[in-house]
Amino acid sequence: MSELKRRVAKIERMTNETKISVELDLDGEGKAEVNTGVPFMDHMLDLFIKHGLFDGKILAHGDTHIDDHHTTEDIGIVLGQVIREALGDKKGIKRYGNAFVPMDDALAQVVIDCSNRPHLEYRVTPTLTEKVGTFDTELVHEFLWKFALEARMNVHVLVPYGHNTHHIIEAIFKALARSIDDAVQIDPRVKGVPSTKGLLT
Repeated sequence: MSELKRRVAKIERMTNETKISVELDLDGEGKAEVNTGVPFMDHMLDLFIKHGLFDGKILAHGDTHIDDHHTTEDIGIVLGQVIREALGDKKGIKRYGNAFVPMDDALAQVVIDCSNRPHLEYRVTPTLTEKVGTFDTELVHEFLWKFALEARMNVHVLVPYGHNTHHIIEAIFKALARSIDDAVQIDPRVKGVPSTKGLLT
């Protein structure tokens, strides 16, 4: 991206429940700094940044003495907003992204469209255990839904099989990162925005 302006954004969100700061460079190298107060999300977001080849800093402080819900949800909100802002008018991007990621026993596919029409399809066939460590696994859906809404992306998450809940969720986050990286790449054949409507914002 040396000949093009780097696509970077930073957003902070403060409520009575959480304080979130997210900075992301879509054209990075996979450098991550993550500290959210939710250890499992630290792990997932660290690998999200590294496997998407972004550069990012995600910092959060929330009411985790209650549970991890508000912090996880609000990170999804702000991360989605940051990616949307960094993409700008979306001129020249591929728009669609698709990634398959195996993680030992699990296989995840994530397909996205930077369409400005937010939607989440969450088709995870295996039954997840209720917790991974202290993390409530139902929050994965909450995170993804809020992310899709704020990024204004169409996100399809498909997991046909898997046994280990940690592996399943890790495969989802890696596939999400790789599918976004795929979709936001600049294609020199694309003139303007890849839409017959003439806009994706």
